[in-house]
This record gives sequence, C-alpha cells and structure tokens, in this order.
Amino acid sequence: MNMVQLLEHNLQTYGEYVHLIYEGQSFTNIHHDRVSSQWAHALLNLGVSRGDHVLLMLPNIPEVFWAYSAVVKTGAVVIPVMPLLQVDEVRHIVQDAHPVAVLTSVLLADKVSQAVAASGDMAQVLLVDDEEPAGLPGLSSRCSTERPELFVEDDAVAVILYTSGTTGRPKGVELTHRNLYSNARAAATLAEKYKLNAPQRTGLFVLPLSHAFGFTMMNTSIVLGERNVLLPHFQPQRVLEAIQTYRVTHFSGVPTMFRSMLAYPDADRYDVSSLTLCISGSAPMHASEITAFQDKFGATIYQGYGLSEAAPIVTAPHFDKPHKPESVGLPLPGVEVRIVDETDTPVPTGKVGELVVRGPNVSPGYHRLPEATRQVFKDGWLHTGDMAKVDDEGYVYIVDRKRDVIIRGGFNIYPRDVEFLLNQHDGVSESAVIGVPAEPMGEEVVAFVVKTRHPDVTAEELLAYCRAHLAKYKTPREIRFVSYLPKNLLGKVDKKQLRQQISVTSI
Repeated sequence: MNMVQLLEHNLQTYGEYVHLIYEGQSFTNIHHDRVSSQWAHALLNLGVSRGDHVLLMLPNIPEVFWAYSAVVKTGAVVIPVMPLLQVDEVRHIVQDAHPVAVLTSVLLADKVSQAVAASGDMAQVLLVDDEEPAGLPGLSSRCSTERPELFVEDDAVAVILYTSGTTGRPKGVELTHRNLYSNARAAATLAEKYKLNAPQRTGLFVLPLSHAFGFTMMNTSIVLGERNVLLPHFQPQRVLEAIQTYRVTHFSGVPTMFRSMLAYPDADRYDVSSLTLCISGSAPMHASEITAFQDKFGATIYQGYGLSEAAPIVTAPHFDKPHKPESVGLPLPGVEVRIVDETDTPVPTGKVGELVVRGPNVSPGYHRLPEATRQVFKDGWLHTGDMAKVDDEGYVYIVDRKRDVIIRGGFNIYPRDVEFLLNQHDGVSESAVIGVPAEPMGEEVVAFVVKTRHPDVTAEELLAYCRAHLAKYKTPREIRFVSYLPKNLLGKVDKKQLRQQISVTSI
C-alpha cells in the first residue's frame, strides 16, 4: 500500500466519521476525500503531473489535509515548508526543488510570492483558502469528486522534507510512498496496543503539520481512523480548553509544550481527566519533568525518537512492555537499530556510540546531494549523527548529538548531562551547554543559563553546584546568563546560534 491508497483504505475500514474538528467546524473523512479529489483534478488540469514537485506552505488549517492528499493523488511530490520561514529561506527551497506550483494561504501569499519571484522560478502560486477563480477552491469547483485513476509505485518519491539546517543549508530528504506508509502503519500498530478503540480515540494536532513530526502523526491518525482536533498553534489555554471540550485522549508534542502546560497558572481550572497519553519528541525530557506532568494532569508522557531521514519515527513506546521514562522506547516494528563506533563496529550493550538505523522507513537519500547521501547512508544503514546506548532489553537512550559532544583533555562530555543537572536548580529556567575551542584542553565547557524568578542566583553558585554533582572535567568553565535561548521552529535550542554568539567573544 502507498500514500495514494491511504485515505481510500481509511474509508473502506471505518466508513464515514468526523475525523477533523477546527474552530468549532467538523469535517468528515468523506469530505476530505471529495475535496482533495477535486483539487487533484484541478492541479492535473493546470499541468501538474506525476513526479512534479508541489510546494505546500500552510499554517495549521483543515486545508493542509486536503492539499497533501490532492498532491499525492496527482502522483506529484509534496514539499512541506514551515510557514514561519522567512523569504530567503523559502527562496532557497524553491531554487533547490523547482516546484511547478505552490499551495499556500491568503495570510502567507505575499511572503511566498516574494520568495518565488526572488528564486527566478516560474512556479504558479495557488491559494487554498480563496474561493475566487484564481484560488484552488475556485479552480476546482466544477471538477469531479472521484479520485483520479492513477498508479504510483511504492518506491516513487512522495515527499521531500527539508531539514532545519542546523549544520548549514537545509537538505531535502526524499521519502518514498513505502517509507511513509510503513512508518505510519508501524506507529499505528503500536498505538492499537494502548487499548483505545477508534471511537474512543480523540487526538489533538498542535504540532506544525508542515514538520516531519506533525506530518507523520497526521498520516498515522488516518490509518487509525481517529477523530482529531486541530489547533492553529500552541497556547496552553487553548490546549487545555480543547482537552476539556472534546475529551481529548492523547496528543503529541515537544518538551517546550509540556513544560508550558506545567507552568500554566490556571491549569487546575480545566477538566483534563480524559487525557491519558502524550508522546514527546524532538528533544529530551528529564524523568522528573515527566513525573511532574503525570502528577498534575494524570497523563503519562512517553518519549520517542526520530529524524526526517527515517520518515521520521525510529523508536517509540511499546505499550505492552514496561515504561522506562528516560528511554526513547524500542524500535518500531520492522526497524533495526545498532550502536556503532567510529569504524562502524557494533559496541557492547550499555556503551555509547552512534545510532544507525535500517528499515523500510529509511530514505533513499538527499535531493541532488549525492556526496551527502554517501556520507549518511552507508551499506544500507542510516547514520543518524546521534550518540546513544541500548540496554539489555533493547531500550534506546539518546545521549547527545555527535557534533555537540565536547572533548576536553581527551574526555568526552555530553552536554545533556550538564544541562539536566543545571535545569534541576531552583534558579535555572533552562540551559544550553556548548564546547568552545580553548588551549590547552582542546575545548572548554560553557553553559548559557536563563534564570527563573529567583534572580539572585549567581554564576559562582551554579559553578559550585556543578562541582558538587559532576566530575571536575565536566564542570563548566563559565556560566553566561541570557534572557532567552535561541530556538528553532519546533522549540529546540539552536546551538549553532550560540556558537556564533560566542565565536565573537572569548572565554
């Protein structure tokens, strides 16, 4: 099965049901199928054909669902783009992908038009929320609601996901229909073991659907036949209101979302007793944070792990097996993982090395980047660049990004160890640790710290705290107080920006 058949299989399995709620409006799976078929015919009439690239830059609105399905039904390749990207960032993607069309919203039309014009490409910009003749709804109003008759090979590219560019310019990750469907199906298989039947399942979409994490949750929900509530963006109050109003049972998010909910002062006013399960990804959460969330909201947070090159889920909770809060779970069904050293030799259980992945979810490579593809995809294994370890039961623990490991005097220091400790201090709201080149040790540890409402905490106090709990070589050389930590569009700390800040100063 491939992504073209995903919605068809949903309809055959579950019949008609409300599968999306947005701003008080309800939309059924049949509505989704009919509108996306009309849009697909409109795109075909405009000359979009199999293998063409179609860029989607949309906020979290219902039209995202229909637009994704419409492009897939034409056999074209979907290129999701985060709506918060700036003109120059979008221009780079347009120049690299050369889309024949761009589907966007009235709210983003000016930004998209500027990016397309600056790129020199001739992509046609279509608005999915404009009923006028130039908008996609207007163009499709007289088109058939029947699915286009189309055969697409499972190994054909379905989506190109552009990475966040933390190590340079974003790279386009090619994902096939097989990659995406196998990942959604495997995730759904695990979800089914949580013993929530389809009528009882109500999810919440608050992640950007243009990101790999949100995108795969959308696909998984279609496999499971779930009802989902869509929010335009994350706000603790809106999330709590939605859980109470629609009896939400589960949702996926990133740690900054769960921390914001914990800190929200009026959380106790809402009835969130329906919420039982949350999945956290993109960045690590400490076991103490997971426990605090469960104590406050009665829902368990399970951590998972993935990356765009794996479509994206690699590990996730297996609900029929014990929960280990600091682990990111076990590999998905059909997915293999190994921990290897610098020669790609597997290391013993419990030892830290690079996590490599093999399975039907692994991308064939990067768009128009053969050398980068050869470096990352070796002998059938995806080299993730993440340092990890596996315990004797197969649970995976992410230690740090390979590029973030600090080597001081020949000793490896994992920044997350230092960050977890700092974040437990009453005077620390959040922290980020990086290595700075320095003689004679090679690198020194520098911690950027955002204070809590206890402004009296000093750098010396935090350094003494670290010395009391860490080996001497791990203790930061310097604490730098900042008002905020730079973050990417999913709320993950952007250490590249911190390195750029510190490169113009000295320690």
